[in-house]
Amino acid sequence: MREPTDEQILSLFKEARTKDKGFTLLMDTYSARMYWHIRRLVVTHEDAQDLLQETFINVYRHLHTFTGDSKLYTWLYRVATNECLRLLRERKRFLGSFEEISEKLIDSLQSTTAPNQEEKILVQLQEAILRLPEKQRLVFTLRYYDELPYEEISKILDSSVSSLKTNYHHASTKVKAFMLQEV
Repeated sequence: MREPTDEQILSLFKEARTKDKGFTLLMDTYSARMYWHIRRLVVTHEDAQDLLQETFINVYRHLHTFTGDSKLYTWLYRVATNECLRLLRERKRFLGSFEEISEKLIDSLQSTTAPNQEEKILVQLQEAILRLPEKQRLVFTLRYYDELPYEEISKILDSSVSSLKTNYHHASTKVKAFMLQEV
């Protein structure tokens, strides 16, 4: 079955009698991508589940404000990213700096035992990403994992394409250096 178009989802959502069907279609279409995007930013399954739910609640409440200036998934990524940043900032008030939060996430990541070499490499990659500054981490995650074009990332993060390319280059260099150091 083909993935529904933005227009199909939005037209169902706009009609009162098909609003729930449109929203269900939106969730079915995008929830897996949104979950993994969120999970890469906050690491734990529990946080990712909570933020995914918050993201879709916000989407339900505000989908009528979507203007169509970007693709629907771009708008969804922006909502999800904002939810992640909100949680990290909230934790920052209680736990300290972004770096301290990253260290706590790294500690929880390292406490999981990876049974094979492939999973160990994935854990090391996630640790390398968690060590990046916030902006570089966001750009790297959206570009590397989600394979989004810079133009879409620009809309999600409200940043220039040239700035994003610079951030991605620096992030890639740091991740590569970390991975080579760990081998």
